[in-house]
Amino acid sequence: MTKYEIILYWSEEDGAYIAEVPELAGCMADGATAAEALAAAERVIQEWIETAQELGRPIPAPKGRLRYA
Repeated sequence: MTKYEIILYWSEEDGAYIAEVPELAGCMADGATAAEALAAAERVIQEWIETAQELGRPIPAPKGRLRYA
């Protein structure tokens, strides 16, 4: 489980729940349910970190705030 803050909300436009990870630029996921969006966010966070490592880019340390809001 990640320690990065995740903001979860319903998007009428997309017809899905959106999970944004504000500490990781451009990192977001969606799902038909809130649980699906959170699970997808966990996967996307790991992929974001792996890609940043491969490219030699800095990875922000989690601030340890909310698990999700």
